[in-house]
Amino acid sequence: MGDAVAAALLAVGTFLVVASALGVNRFDDVFCRMHAATKAATLGVIFISLAAALRVDGSTVPKLLLVIVLQLLTAPLGAHLLGRAAHGRGELSPRTVLDELADADPPDGRG
Repeated sequence: MGDAVAAALLAVGTFLVVASALGVNRFDDVFCRMHAATKAATLGVIFISLAAALRVDGSTVPKLLLVIVLQLLTAPLGAHLLGRAAHGRGELSPRTVLDELADADPPDGRG
């Protein structure tokens, strides 16, 4: 039973990481690329780490849980900072319909 659950988690995690890589290469806007890189890749790493935690000895599980916690802490924070910097530089797609940060960032990007 544990092997089947680990295989399913590994398959889902692999799919999410591959989808993230495809999204980063395919999307034209920096914000769409950032979304693909953080959401899907974070979930993919979590699923792969959980699959590994089911298959390894008990001494490695805390390290894998630390990987999950650090991934959850750093990926959204890094994406937020990159998004603010990109918005400050005016890197919006021509197809952008709504800019909710238009009043928050000054045009020179020093906000």
